[in-house]
This record gives sequence, C-alpha cells and structure tokens, in this order.
Amino acid sequence: MSETLQQLSEKLLDMAKAAGADAADAMAVRGTSLSIDVRGGALENAERSEATDLGLRVMLGQKQANISTSDVREETLRTMAERAVAMAAEAPDDPYIGLADPVDIATDWDISAFELCDPSGEPAPDALQRDATEAEAAALAYEGISQVQSVSAGYGRTDVHLAASNGFSGGHARSDRAISCVAIAGTGADMERDYDYDSRIFQSDLTDPRTIGASAAERALSRQNPKRPPTGAYPVIFDERISGSLVGHLMSAINGAAIARGSSWLLNDLGAEILPKALSLIEDPRRARTARSRPFDAEGLPTRQRTIIDNGVLTGWTLDLANARKLGMTSTASAARGVSGPPSPTSWNLALTQGTQSRDEMIREMGTGLLVTSMIGSTINPNTGDYSRGATGFWVENGEIAYPVNECTIAGNLKDMMKTITPANDARQHLSSVVPSLRVEGLTLAGN
Repeated sequence: MSETLQQLSEKLLDMAKAAGADAADAMAVRGTSLSIDVRGGALENAERSEATDLGLRVMLGQKQANISTSDVREETLRTMAERAVAMAAEAPDDPYIGLADPVDIATDWDISAFELCDPSGEPAPDALQRDATEAEAAALAYEGISQVQSVSAGYGRTDVHLAASNGFSGGHARSDRAISCVAIAGTGADMERDYDYDSRIFQSDLTDPRTIGASAAERALSRQNPKRPPTGAYPVIFDERISGSLVGHLMSAINGAAIARGSSWLLNDLGAEILPKALSLIEDPRRARTARSRPFDAEGLPTRQRTIIDNGVLTGWTLDLANARKLGMTSTASAARGVSGPPSPTSWNLALTQGTQSRDEMIREMGTGLLVTSMIGSTINPNTGDYSRGATGFWVENGEIAYPVNECTIAGNLKDMMKTITPANDARQHLSSVVPSLRVEGLTLAGN
C-alpha cells in the first residue's frame, strides 16, 4: 500500500470538507493477525489476516453521521465522504456532539515511552506452532489428562491513525503475543476442564508455553469429582483470575453514558464512600508495556492518570466529550471508538489497592466459604446493582480447600458487596486490570 494511514485519514478529512462538512474526524486502522492451533502434536489450523479499515464522522451543525469502508481507492473515499455528509443532513440534532477545542488536544508525546509494540516483528508460523506444541505436550504429560481441547498461539499488530478538522493528528502501533491451553481431565460424564493463557505486548515477556500447559492440566485435575456447596450466606473469595469482573461492574456503573441515561446503581453516589476506606482505584493510561495504554483518547485529548476512587470515595465519572457536556462536566479523556461509530466512554488501565495477605492466608482466615475460580452467565440489574451469577470453584472448610464445586449460584447486591471487599496481594502487575483476589462477605449461595 503506497499511502500511509496518516495520509489516508487526512485525505478523508479533505474530501469531507469538499463535500460540505462543517467538521469531521477520520480514523484509519490496519490490522494483522496470525493464529496457529495444534492438536495431537500436529498443525490443526493456521489463519492469517490483514485488513485496512477507514472510518469517517462528519458534522453539519449539530447533526452527525458515521460511515466506514475497507476499500481505500480514491473514488470510494470520495463517495464515502459525500454519503456521510448526505446522511448527516438527515440526522436529528444532537446538542452535545462536537470535536475537542483545539487548545485542549494532545500535541506532544513520546510514543516509544509507552512500549506498545514489539520491535522484533511478526514471529514465523513455525515458531508459533512450536509454542502451541510445547504447551499441549506439557499438559498431556500429566496423568489423568485425557485430552487437550484446544491450544493456540497467536500474534497481532494494529496500527491506528486519527485525524480531525480541529487540527489533531496522531497515531500509534500496538502488538500482542498470546498462548492459551484448555485441558480436560477424566473421561465420559466425569470430564472436567480448565485453562491457562498469557498475552503480552513483547514476545520476551510471554510465559513459557510449557508452564501454560502444565498450569492448565493442574487446574483441570483439581476440578475432578465436584460437588454442590451448601445453600446459605457465606463469604466468597473471587480468585484473581476473575476478580477483575467486580471492578468491571463498578466501572460500568460509573460510565458517563450510563450516568447520562440515569441507568446506574451508583447514579447518586458521586462523592460517597463506595469501597472500604483503605482502598483506592487508580486509572493510568500511560503505564508502559500495558495493552490499554495510549497517549491520547479517540477524541485527541491527552490521557492522564486519575484516581477514580480515593480511599473508598468515588471522585468522578468516566467521560467522553458528549457525555461530559450532557452532565455539565469535563471529559476525562476516556473516549474510545471503532471505525463504524462515534466515540463512547471507556476505561483504560486500572489498579486496585492490594492487601497484605496472600490468597492462601485469606482462605485460612475465611474459615468456611467459597473460592470462585470461574463464572458462568450473568444477571446484573444496572439500575439496582442486584447481582446473580453461576459459579464454579472450591468449597473451603476450617480454612482449607475441601472439594471442588460446580452447579451453584452466588447472589447479592453490588453496592453492598463493594463495601465489604477485602483484597489479597496477588494481582499480576502486567495486566491492564491489576486486581488481586477479593473476599466479599455474606453472599447468598444456592447449592444443595
């Protein structure tokens, strides 16, 4: 391709202006992905894809329209711009749309400091196949593992450039390397499965595939001969693998779009204590070597670290420009978008205050209760925070794991649950969501 993503996005802006747009922004995305699946030590599937996608948002007064294409020919782009302007002319007025003020846009950043892309480039397919083969062999080496359901190794790279008629123009590249393994223990009706995986920006940081396979096998074996737990109210520990889901529910509740709609169980809690006083939640979109880091958001505003919850107190919402205007507030540089739609608020890298106990120490202190390691389905009432999810894990008695558990439901109210959270100290620092295992008191279990 002769034109860069910057040239393509800026060309789209010029065409939108020529077609009569008052304002516009354009996004160009080029993605490459490579995936290798192995079964029985042999290659089962290999996929590679490359695509370039373009998105254009145009504004006529307070009307807007979005349009996208994967055809980069000049005649297609011109038609695309003309159609976008025609669509905007028919759209209803929205008093809250609009680009960022030019004085607020990001103008200077050192993308190399973010370490978002591995300079070593795309790995050879045989290197990915070797990773997958080693993970599968490590899992199958465990007695009791009857098969490996799936094992995959993959690579991806995405290049993005955003340009807007307010003068913003910026882009970056990001890469990822991943390995995953799902192992099955037992046979017939007694089969149990579990998994492990790792995903990193840099190949050199990726966990050894043999470690991934061994961990998947050990986890599957530990789940054999499960029982249903007793019904009642018990403390529940959310394992570090799934504890981030609780923070995810909290972030959904403080998303500016939900607040502007009035559909959030935290709607009236700005400035209120929603977590224990010892806990804070920090968002840092500039953390190096982390998947959700970025120097600017999808509206060209510079990102910055912010304390979302400060010693238990909710300090603000997660806002893009439109929702900030609806609420009479200022954007938190939290806009995300794809090529086919307008920006919307999202969260970047999060970190919850860690505790002083290990997960094992927390289990011993809990005495009797449930350790949840995976969850099934979800029933969350966004207005009230009522929470109900299927769960599997391990029953704990006298501070020790007694037996594996399946076919149970845990239920409570998120607002009440958040106030009883106790964190362990086992969060993985390289993840976008750095959340340790969490103990929550008094949840209702539906089992036997």
